[in-house]
Amino acid sequence: MIYTMHDLIWLFFLYSFVGWCIEVCYAAIKRKQFINRGFVNSPLCPIYGFGSVLFAVFLPELTGNLFFLFLGGTLLASMLEYATGMLMEKIFRKKLWDYSDIKFNLSGYVCVRYSLLWGALAVITMLFTNPFLCGIFDKIPHTITLIVQWAAIILLLLDFLTTAMTVLNMKISARRLEQLSEGIQHTSRLLENRITRGVQKRMEKSFPSIDKLHIEEKKHTSTVFAEGCSFYKLVALFFIGAFLGDLTETVFCFVTTGVLMSRSSVVYGPFSIVWGLGCSLLTLFLYRYRNKNDRHIFLAGTLLGGAYEYICSVFTELVFGTVFWDYSGFTFNLGGRINLLYCFFWGIAAVVWLKLIYPPLSRFIEKLPRKFGTVFFNCLIVFMIFNVIISSLALSRYTERHTATASETVSTELSSLNSFLDRHFPDERMERIYPNAKIVE
Repeated sequence: MIYTMHDLIWLFFLYSFVGWCIEVCYAAIKRKQFINRGFVNSPLCPIYGFGSVLFAVFLPELTGNLFFLFLGGTLLASMLEYATGMLMEKIFRKKLWDYSDIKFNLSGYVCVRYSLLWGALAVITMLFTNPFLCGIFDKIPHTITLIVQWAAIILLLLDFLTTAMTVLNMKISARRLEQLSEGIQHTSRLLENRITRGVQKRMEKSFPSIDKLHIEEKKHTSTVFAEGCSFYKLVALFFIGAFLGDLTETVFCFVTTGVLMSRSSVVYGPFSIVWGLGCSLLTLFLYRYRNKNDRHIFLAGTLLGGAYEYICSVFTELVFGTVFWDYSGFTFNLGGRINLLYCFFWGIAAVVWLKLIYPPLSRFIEKLPRKFGTVFFNCLIVFMIFNVIISSLALSRYTERHTATASETVSTELSSLNSFLDRHFPDERMERIYPNAKIVE
């Protein structure tokens, strides 16, 4: 089943509302009172909406295999819940939900019980409710769809910004407030009386774990660059992982096939975006478990790496219409996107990375001068953003040249951008950079 953007937006809002209803009913039964359980003031729980969108985008190919559909839903939802929980804890310095008292949990962010429930919901939605709902969506006039969806998106964004600003206001100290002008202070007090206090009270009721939360800004006097698992540490690991991943794949392909071929993801430089993001995300998710037993890291790396590679494969095919790897010839493969052997490689890579490679790399990065490191990696970020944009445009144009009709090609070549791309990134160069790329519908 193919989902349009309008289908995804409808599904997001509908499942967000259904998730909100479930959370409210659960809280009413457990705490004997009505509580708005959503983060925003609207009757929506966006995490359910985002989960449904992830299912609709990445799981359609698995609807023919019940086990993998269930497993895919479990992993996708668990990754979403874990990432959301970690992000919320970084903002509030406290968990909005905590599964620590439930068996088989992971840092209190996710637990097996609810992850399996997410997997069951993925099966139900993909096989039964989504086809039924999309049939209804198709009958809604296009004009009404545009008006309702744009209005809902704008209202949700305003609601989210209002709630976020109100909650983050808890972290502003009195000293900083005194620095504001008298007029702004007056406006702030009015907003606090009318909006802020109401939202804060609702948040305290919805999430008891942040009840009476008072966060003081800590004075950071450390002069160490990229200390701990910070932003610049992850950026540095991305570039190092992207380079080492490209080098590793190039050597592996040469040893196994005898052919020296490019394994880069971008048109400028030997960088594999998949490996770079993999190293950064692996470090972000497993940093606190780096001292755990090797078998735990291996299992986590196998599952996360397999899910990550599958998501990357689906994403690049949807965005660029191109498949960059195909494991159909391997035993125990899933749609040619992942295979069991390379999933094990991800697990081994996770152990080697966290136990052997990451510690010395981390120490090396932290030895860089703070000012130099900040400027250097900011420049690299700008370079990579430019590199990714140009690579995306070149890939899209490459796909267009191979899929457009002659008349379409002539008309599109009138564009100065397309002319530039045709001149600097002809088929020969693109096929040299991406030798395994295959055009798909």
